[in-house]
Amino acid sequence: MTDQWVTFASLGDAELVRLAGEIDLANAPEIGREIFRHAGGAPAVLIDLTAVSFLDSAGVRLLDALVGDLDDAGTRIKLVVGETGPARMTLQLCAFREDLLATDLDRAAKELSI
Repeated sequence: MTDQWVTFASLGDAELVRLAGEIDLANAPEIGREIFRHAGGAPAVLIDLTAVSFLDSAGVRLLDALVGDLDDAGTRIKLVVGETGPARMTLQLCAFREDLLATDLDRAAKELSI
């Protein structure tokens, strides 16, 4: 059922995770489990948030937990948030790690050396 919010693809040696729509308390736990199940063993993960229309605190906690788990596993990670938009605004308001944010997919891939 998560396929309406999350899709997966490969980009070089990275797992590309695309999120869309509203990421909130109603779906964040399920999305998190699905992402970790698909991307947990990848050497690098790109999470594209440019199609996210709403990100609440549960979504921010989801991303924070994913970053922590993937970081602990030695996985490189970047979040693609665009130059503007709900995901970028919310993450900046929460003082999310700026070093993990990229404006576009090409830049994120380059920064991860994919």
